Amino acid sequence: MVQVAAEKTEMKTLSALTQTLEKAGFNTQFLVLEEGIKSLASDRLYKPNQVKIVNFYRFEGDSSPEDNAILYAIEAISGERGLLIDAYGSEGDINTSNFIVEVESIHKQEHTHHSYN
Repeated sequence: MVQVAAEKTEMKTLSALTQTLEKAGFNTQFLVLEEGIKSLASDRLYKPNQVKIVNFYRFEGDSSPEDNAILYAIEAISGERGLLIDAYGSEGDINTSNFIVEVESIHKQEHTHHSYN
């Protein structure tokens, strides 16, 4: 789990947290496509079993559900680290939601298998 050293006031906005995570080495932006998740920095495409979600943060809009967002800090098998931002709730992207669920499911299975060895 990545520890982000920041004041609570810094964590109140998506842009401030994004800057903090970028300083911690999460330097690329990721984009979810049907084929997987693409790094906009390296142009590499990763499958769900090739990435892990290091941490995630939810932001809720004060006045509108359209302002709800979730920020994922992601690390790829290559060591590349970056961010994925998505709306959540009814405004969320279904491809992103499906990809994240698959990543989480893979890591839950890995954890279960390792705990019985």
